[in-house]
Amino acid sequence: MTVSSPVFIALALSLVSALCYAAAAVVQERTAAGTADLRGTLARGSWWGAVGLNASGALLHVVALRYGPLTLVQPLGALTLVVAVPLGSLAARRRTSGTQWRGMGLTLVGLTALLAATAAGNAPDDTLGTGEVLAVALVAFAVIAVLVRFASGSSALGGLAFAAASGMASGVGSTLAQKLAVGPTLSWSVAVVAVLTVAFASGGLLLSQKAYRSGLGGPLALLTLVNPVAASVIGISLLGEGFQYGTAGTLIALAGAVAAARGVVLLSRPQPRYDLSGGRPASAPTPAPAPALDLTPATTPAPAPARFLRARLPSAPRVRPVAVELTGTSRTV
Repeated sequence: MTVSSPVFIALALSLVSALCYAAAAVVQERTAAGTADLRGTLARGSWWGAVGLNASGALLHVVALRYGPLTLVQPLGALTLVVAVPLGSLAARRRTSGTQWRGMGLTLVGLTALLAATAAGNAPDDTLGTGEVLAVALVAFAVIAVLVRFASGSSALGGLAFAAASGMASGVGSTLAQKLAVGPTLSWSVAVVAVLTVAFASGGLLLSQKAYRSGLGGPLALLTLVNPVAASVIGISLLGEGFQYGTAGTLIALAGAVAAARGVVLLSRPQPRYDLSGGRPASAPTPAPAPALDLTPATTPAPAPARFLRARLPSAPRVRPVAVELTGTSRTV
């Protein structure tokens, strides 16, 4: 694979695209955490900055689809999660845990295996027909509608359902974008594909924003998995894309997919928040100092039991009250 080969160009563009998407995801997650509804989100400049990053990533992704097949370019989108996790930790001033590092390692190993099995060195020369585009769009819309309906009725899994819907929309949008990137000609069918591509891409962006309201790790992980799976299924079933080296290449690709999926699952686990300055979990309270023992003589008058003791025992030495600090409040003995 030379520097000027189509696969190398697709790989380089996919890497930069993943960086843009990762930065946008971190900004979206932090924006969603600070706003209560979509109207408040749209009023914040940081969200529009995330839109710009997403648009840049999408543009680079479309150009990458011009030089590489769906089965190569789409799985590289998992690099978004690999970059977003340490970037999110840095933005939130917490340490990246050992589990997250293992997840990133497995994801990179899996993507390397997929790259070895799919990097054929040739640019794609086939795209979906008009009838196939309409069929894919109809099926995708139905699946997204079901997921959104499920998300509205389930508070516990709502974020994951929105993430799956976003991944489906983004994967289909990338598939349709490839038809625009590979030798488009001006016609009514290309105009329809362009409208559908924009609709699915915009829907994926809005759905991901709703998904990130439940956190970054789990929704981003599921979105990252569903996106390449949807696009790869379309590429293999409708475009005849496959893997190199026959059966061995297929097994390598499957093993890589399993490793990458395991890495994504590890990355999606909730992690304790660690302060970068002290090493203690940010949620852990600072230990309170032990109560001090105050043995200085008290100036308050002796209570009734002390007066009773002096009255009954006139020859006893005088008892002086002492204040003792036991539980943070002064008690006189």
